[in-house]
Amino acid sequence: MHRPADVPRPADVPVAERLAEALEAASRGDYAAALGIWEPLAHAGVARAQNNIGACFAEGFGVEPNRDLAFRWLALSAEAGDAVGQRNLASLYFRGEGVAPDYGRAAELYRAAAEQGDGPAQDMLSWMLLEGEVVEPDPAAARRWAAAAAEQGIASAMTRLGMIHHNALGVPRDPAEAVRWWRSAALRGDADGQAMLGAACHLGAGAAADGVEGYAWLLRASAAGSALAERYLPAARAALSPDETAEAERRAAASLTGGGS
Repeated sequence: MHRPADVPRPADVPVAERLAEALEAASRGDYAAALGIWEPLAHAGVARAQNNIGACFAEGFGVEPNRDLAFRWLALSAEAGDAVGQRNLASLYFRGEGVAPDYGRAAELYRAAAEQGDGPAQDMLSWMLLEGEVVEPDPAAARRWAAAAAEQGIASAMTRLGMIHHNALGVPRDPAEAVRWWRSAALRGDADGQAMLGAACHLGAGAAADGVEGYAWLLRASAAGSALAERYLPAARAALSPDETAEAERRAAASLTGGGS
């Protein structure tokens, strides 16, 4: 999803202050006020304001959704070198919204944004390099970009790093390292990370075998929509006694920060 973004320390302090004011208005749902600030800045060539207006048209924040206008504003932002604009424009090309699908162009834009340090773009580029359907597969580069995104706290990149170590994609197989990454992702709420952590605990692969803990994580993952969890839930459930099942369900219902497993 495209979201209006903050500005990364522009040289023009008054512009930075105006952008911060607009973002604060947007964060409380007052997109009319935010757009009133972004519009003149965007017309004056401020790339982050152009991105934010494009994001609003893409998602219908404060305006009627308009893919053509979203594309026009995001293209201006991307051409000016704004990393978030590049990433959001890449998303339009990838999904074919407001423009014909062009996966190659999407990959170019994700890479441009990733090279500027944009975490979500690094995550997406990592996925592309690992899947190898849009760009030439490169597991080593996929791991590097996933690590860069993970350093910024992006949970899906952590889950991917776990998969890379689990499946020996460009690195020696290391189940314990895989579990370490899955646990980091799981604690941040990534459903597939929770599923893989649950499976690892259930099977005792890279972690101490703990059926209750494993089933609890699988239940969390399933509730969050992970298809991966469905592969392991029946066997994990069958391995537990009624009391153990009840304990796992109790843990799964607990908050991750409020006493959960």
